[in-house]
Amino acid sequence: MPQATCPVCEAELHLSKAEALFGRRITCPECGSLLEVVEEDPLELEEVFDFEEELDEDEY
Repeated sequence: MPQATCPVCEAELHLSKAEALFGRRITCPECGSLLEVVEEDPLELEEVFDFEEELDEDEY
């Protein structure tokens, strides 16, 4: 089972083979951060910021 470290809280994550594919997004079960697989070998995750969700409709 592929393993990676959360870049936000440093929790050790165990991913399925399907989750460990480039571009897949997962949520860290420890801190709730949205993470994306940016490298498959070695497995590396980066935090994803969804700026559209953070903006109020008035800010468009």
